[in-house]
Amino acid sequence: MFLRYTTDQLYRYSYFRNLLKTHSLFGILDSLTGLVSRPYMIDFIHSLIDNGVPFTVALLDLDNFKFINDTYGHKIGDGVLCGVASDLIRYYDDLGIVGRIGGDEFLMVNLRDLNYDLVKSFYLQMYANFNVMRKNIPLETCQPFITGTLGSATFPADADSYDELFSLVDKTLYRGKTKGRNCYIIYVKEKHQNIVIQDLKGHGLYNTFLNLSVAFDSVDGAVEKLRAVFSVLKEDMRITNLYYIDKEFNLKSIHSDEIIANVPDIDSLLKDELFNSNNLSEVKYTAPKTYEMIRDNEFETLLVTRIRTNRETIGYMMCAESHNLRIWQQDECAILFSVGRMLGGYLYSRHLSL
Repeated sequence: MFLRYTTDQLYRYSYFRNLLKTHSLFGILDSLTGLVSRPYMIDFIHSLIDNGVPFTVALLDLDNFKFINDTYGHKIGDGVLCGVASDLIRYYDDLGIVGRIGGDEFLMVNLRDLNYDLVKSFYLQMYANFNVMRKNIPLETCQPFITGTLGSATFPADADSYDELFSLVDKTLYRGKTKGRNCYIIYVKEKHQNIVIQDLKGHGLYNTFLNLSVAFDSVDGAVEKLRAVFSVLKEDMRITNLYYIDKEFNLKSIHSDEIIANVPDIDSLLKDELFNSNNLSEVKYTAPKTYEMIRDNEFETLLVTRIRTNRETIGYMMCAESHNLRIWQQDECAILFSVGRMLGGYLYSRHLSL
C-alpha cells in the first residue's frame, strides 16, 4: 500500500503547522503521490531561507520515465510515481520533507545532513540496498526497475539565496545526466562552479549526426573511421572508450590492436539490433563468455550494436563503462546503431570486413 503524508508528519514543521490552520491536508498534497505539492514545497524552502535554517536540498529526476509510460501505459507510470513517493516519504521520515514538483521530478529537503560526508552517506544508502533507487517497483502487472538522477546543494554553505541555490542544484543534476544518469551529484565548488548548463545540454541530435558523418567521411579504413567518430561520441555520449568485435569475435579497443577477449556468444544478447543494460547479471547465463569478459574488465554497463551490411552481421560495436552504472538513453542507442550501419555500408561497398 502506498504511503501519503499525514497531518501528524507535517505538524513537525512550523511552516506546515501554520499552513494547516487555513488549508486542508488534501489542498497541500499532490493528488496523485501524496507528497507536498509544488507551490507549498517551494514556499517551505523560502521560509527556511528567510529564517536562516540550514538544509540540504535535492532534485531527483527519474530516468527513462517516458519509456515506462510508453511501454506499460500511464496507469503503470502513475504506480511508479506513487511507489517512489512512498519510498521517499519513508526514507526522509523525521529529517525532512519531500514534494513533487511536476512529472517525474521530486524535490527533497534534508534538515539533518549538512556537510559533504553526511550528505554523501545519505544518498549512498538511498541508492543502495533497494531503499529508494535501483530497485523494482512491484505493481499489479509488472515490476519496472527504477533509477534516478539527483543533484544536490546545501544552504547556506553553498549558496545563501533561493535563486543561487537552485542554480547549483540544476548544475549538479545536469552533470549527473551527462555522466549517464543513475547517480547523485553533490555540489562541490572546486568541481562544479564553472559548469555551464547549455554546454552540458549539447547542440542537439541533428548536430551530433552531422558531426558524426563529417568525422566518418574524413578518413579511410574501418578502424580509422571508428577512431574518428569516437571524438564525437566521447563529447556527446561521455564515453571513455569504444570497442569493436571482428568477424572472429575478437574484442578490441579502437586505441589498440591488442585482443582483449574472444566473445563468440555476443550475438545471443541482441534480441533485435541492440543490447543495453547495467544489470549485467542477466548476461551470465545468456552469454557466459561475454560475461567472463565483463567480469575481467570490471564493466558495469554495456551497450552493443551490430555492424551490418544489407545481408549479414559482420561485426559489433560496443560501449562499456567500468565503475559506472549509467543508463543508456534512447538517443544514445540510436547514435551507436546508426554508426554501426554506416560502418557496415562502408565495408559492404568495398567488399571488406573488420
